[in-house]
Amino acid sequence: MGNKTALYDIHQSMGGKIVDFGGWDMPLHYGSQIDEHHKVRQHAGMFDVSHMTVVDVTGSDAKAYLQYLLANDVAKLDNLVGKALYSGMLNEQGGVIDDLIVYNMGDWYRVVVNCSTREKDLAWMSQVANNYQVKLQERADLAMIAVQGPQAIAITKTLVSAEAATLIDNLQVFQGLASTQQGSDWFFGRTGYTGEDGLEIMLPNEQAGTFWQALAAAGVAPCGLGARDTLRLEAGMNLYGHEMDENISPLAANMGWTIAWQPEARNFIGRAALTAEKSAGQRHKLVGLVLRERGVLRAEQLVHIANSDERGVITSGTFSPSLGYSIALARVPVTQVPLTPGAQCQVEMRGKLVTVDVVAPGFVRQGKALV
Repeated sequence: MGNKTALYDIHQSMGGKIVDFGGWDMPLHYGSQIDEHHKVRQHAGMFDVSHMTVVDVTGSDAKAYLQYLLANDVAKLDNLVGKALYSGMLNEQGGVIDDLIVYNMGDWYRVVVNCSTREKDLAWMSQVANNYQVKLQERADLAMIAVQGPQAIAITKTLVSAEAATLIDNLQVFQGLASTQQGSDWFFGRTGYTGEDGLEIMLPNEQAGTFWQALAAAGVAPCGLGARDTLRLEAGMNLYGHEMDENISPLAANMGWTIAWQPEARNFIGRAALTAEKSAGQRHKLVGLVLRERGVLRAEQLVHIANSDERGVITSGTFSPSLGYSIALARVPVTQVPLTPGAQCQVEMRGKLVTVDVVAPGFVRQGKALV
């Protein structure tokens, strides 16, 4: 029996098929993963993401601590209250311990990390914190609901206070702010994991069920892990444990843009290893693949590249409900003739080599095909 979110009983009552996900009992779908996928692309869907870990970082050294802990630089958030930053949290070898979002909350920060990496994340964050005047507080008292889709914001605004609706109206993309709702502080982040506009809402556990049911009554479809994965892959977003892990650097995971190399004086965990990797020349990169004929690309399938003896590997693959054919992300070697969008390579599927097109690692955004 796994951990349960505050919405577990509601998932069961709504017919959610419960599976283990990183030690949590979570809904895979509520009857049709494909229908849930389309509802997010075409209208609005909601996901229980309360299994993710929220950590508030306070104290006089909070900024300095995060500047050392993360490859991206929280100084970019200075004077931008509510602004969010995506970053890798690396080990000394430059591998990714986790990817996360950090919000500037004024004189403190809110960090959201993955569920499956919770224990090691907290242990690492606490170990590093020993050298700083900071306090880490895990917010297990908060639930988290993601409402995504072209109608997500409009519907959500009808269910919150006038103060919160005004705040949502003024939210910029990748910004999150707190507002009073039902006598409590709720946090509204204009972020998501689907390639659609929408919100990620943190609220007290005891208020999550009522809000979830209000969203459902307003026409927002409950969605499970299955649709969340096809949506995120269509959006070209990484999933920890697939596109990156402790042995994969952000340079090899298409996360080079999240590394803040400047100022040079800022040291961060993993910087020396990344600098050496960059100087030696990048050996691997992440590309998108599409298979426009029958068949489904799957993780672990090998990628054959012309004039290279080294094989690549698919890190995530699935059938794309929006496109009607299979898509994948793959980590491939950087060869003398590097794979670029428009090129082709071959994937080993059931003992046969199948030709696929190479594309930029992003397939659908806000309902529109990018490939």
